[in-house]
Amino acid sequence: MKKACVIGSGFGGLALAIRLQSAGIATTVIEGRDKPGGQAYFWEKDGFTFDAGPTVITDPDCLHELWALSGHDLTQDVELMPVMPFYRLNWMDGTSFNYSNDEAALRREITRLAPEDLSGYDEFLRYCAGVYQDGYVKLGQVPFLDFKSMIKAAPALARHQAWRSVYSVVSSYVRSEKLREALSFHTLLIGGNPMTTSSIYALHHKLEKDGGVWWAKGGTNRLVAGMVRHFERLGGMLRLSDPVSQVHTIGNQATEVETQSGWRERFDAVASNADIMHSYRELLSDNPRGQVMAKKLSAKRFSPSLFVVHFGLKGTWPGIPHHMILFGPRYGELLSDIYDHGVLPRDFSIYLHHPNVTDPSVAPQGMSTFYALIPVAHMGKLPIDWDEVGPVLEKRVLDEVGRRLIPDIHDRIVTRFHYAPKDFEADLNAYQGSAFSLEPILRQSGWLRGHNRDDRIGNYYLVGAGTHPGAGIPGVIGSAKVTAKLMVEDLR
Repeated sequence: MKKACVIGSGFGGLALAIRLQSAGIATTVIEGRDKPGGQAYFWEKDGFTFDAGPTVITDPDCLHELWALSGHDLTQDVELMPVMPFYRLNWMDGTSFNYSNDEAALRREITRLAPEDLSGYDEFLRYCAGVYQDGYVKLGQVPFLDFKSMIKAAPALARHQAWRSVYSVVSSYVRSEKLREALSFHTLLIGGNPMTTSSIYALHHKLEKDGGVWWAKGGTNRLVAGMVRHFERLGGMLRLSDPVSQVHTIGNQATEVETQSGWRERFDAVASNADIMHSYRELLSDNPRGQVMAKKLSAKRFSPSLFVVHFGLKGTWPGIPHHMILFGPRYGELLSDIYDHGVLPRDFSIYLHHPNVTDPSVAPQGMSTFYALIPVAHMGKLPIDWDEVGPVLEKRVLDEVGRRLIPDIHDRIVTRFHYAPKDFEADLNAYQGSAFSLEPILRQSGWLRGHNRDDRIGNYYLVGAGTHPGAGIPGVIGSAKVTAKLMVEDLR
């Protein structure tokens, strides 16, 4: 039996491991932290469950497929709960907009917000259906291993004007600024600036419209736990609390994986779900390829980081939905400050996560779990002391949530803590604290993104946010499908 190693147990790494194990390849997953999940880590404090990472589950079919490969059913390990509305968007003037795939309800919302844009919205949906078919169904699950593959994809990219940004395309269909923001903010959930991210990423509207938005009962961490349970059921091995220190090579072949504890094992193939810079600069530091790729990667644009405030409150708020976007006074200018100028603005927009309105199990009875997230520049652009700035910014974020939604928020706090760019770097080896790896712009997509199989070391593979097709749960699950196909073919 062939043996494979997957470094890192994020969604991409676990999905890859499940696929390999299902194909009869003896697979070992090595995770440096004490729990599996990578960015989908979690904490339990004072009876509250706080998910560290992804909270929006879309395209559940890509998850069901992982279990179906071996004749099993996702529902035996994970309970997915529908979220409705998908998001409530709220602006400074008090205007709110509920976004969902309930077509009648959504059209009422658009009519209330911008009735003149109804027909434009319909045209935008037709555009999204086209980019979904070409960008997700056809191109999202095939490897881009050479420039010829990019040339072959060029007609589809040109047909959808992929050189334009999501915001630009949205603006060509609707005139209301609020509706433009409502239809373009989604790229922020995968680390992309709506003003510069390729219009191909408008496919997320079709993805949500067809598949809905879901929550794993108990937290996103329960989806991770279900994936681990299924992987081990198939005979896979998971090694925790032992970071990989080196992927050893002989010539252009990966031969062994060594961990910090001194554990060392030979494998026929190695795949890294770690940060893409870490995968080359540190894990392949003994091979010239590692430093060559690290230098190339350092010239690329990396996505911003995040500042996340986790807090548990006394009381419940059935009127605050599961996902909420609290827009600040600026949109394009704020994004430019974060992505281009690398400053910490006085104003911000907040993604507010309130899971126990869907799933009361994540908080003690009569209490509520929240997190408030704002994008911030990564540490390469914003080299500030987060130990000093973090507590100040935490209070400002909580003050704004209090001003907009919960006036006595500070009196109700049971527990709270924040997670800053330096934590992404320290805990996840994320380059410059980036939360989403390479920025999803056209010149860093497809063949121009991290390759699913290295060009020189023929049995060293990549999976996750830094590879094709990109970040987000469907993105990294898709990257696992691409990488697994290459690995299974190569190991035959």
